[in-house]
Amino acid sequence: MTESMPPHLLLEWFTRSQRDLPWREPGIPGWHILISEIMLQQTPVSRVLEPWREWVRRWPTPSAMARESSGEVVRAWGKLGYPRRAMRLHECAGIIAEKHDDVVPDDVDTLLSLPGIGDYTARAVACFAYGQSVPVVDTNVRRVIARAIDGREQPGSPSKRDLADAERLLPRDADGDYSATAPTFSAALMELGALVCTAREARCDLCPLERSCEWVRRGRPAHDGPARKTQKYEGTDRQARGRLLDVLRNTSGPVEQAALDLAWERDPGQRARALDSLLVDGLVEVTDDGLFCLAGEG
Repeated sequence: MTESMPPHLLLEWFTRSQRDLPWREPGIPGWHILISEIMLQQTPVSRVLEPWREWVRRWPTPSAMARESSGEVVRAWGKLGYPRRAMRLHECAGIIAEKHDDVVPDDVDTLLSLPGIGDYTARAVACFAYGQSVPVVDTNVRRVIARAIDGREQPGSPSKRDLADAERLLPRDADGDYSATAPTFSAALMELGALVCTAREARCDLCPLERSCEWVRRGRPAHDGPARKTQKYEGTDRQARGRLLDVLRNTSGPVEQAALDLAWERDPGQRARALDSLLVDGLVEVTDDGLFCLAGEG
């Protein structure tokens, strides 16, 4: 890997072009940034904006969320998808309130010890909430590095090498220490992949790295590896799970099996499988009298 990414050009571009996102405003606490990062996993920014505003108003601190049932948090999650994220965030809230004085930890290792917090989220919170000079790698960052540095249209499979590649790009001062701009550089790298160097279209004419980009230098060769897999949703177990959860989210108490049967009539076997998975995941519970409800609401 050759390092030929001029930090100042990317930082200047970010200053001009970054999106005006509410969790980027000065003084936003780590808890609110953690909520945004959990919501943004596999979910477009446009779908997260209003739920995020509602959540930080309703649950401004971890302890405020911890006082709710996990079912109510899942209900508020609505249509953001992958509702286990909401349940794990509720678990995090309880631990942060009890063991960390209601303040989200600022170091990667402690963040990684929290339920549902993986390497990306831990580093994103440490970097964006607390200004830690740590590499933050998501799909967008991996794509920018693949093109600008490695000269490939698409990155390979995720690996531990990705963090090392991103870390080598962080700007340093004359003494070799991380520059004060390193956290902003991490945000800028991610933003470039989200807005300009996208999977759908490489808008090289708008890219601050065009002149140094290895992929452009090579003539923008097409991807020659395995085709990217596309995930379908219609008719899947995931859609069935969502329909069953909709029934429970839209009611104030437990429901009978018949209400769930009506929510997914096309395939009783698939419905049973989806319901069983919701029970195993702890998103749904069965009451003593055989009714179904969101967790903690029996």
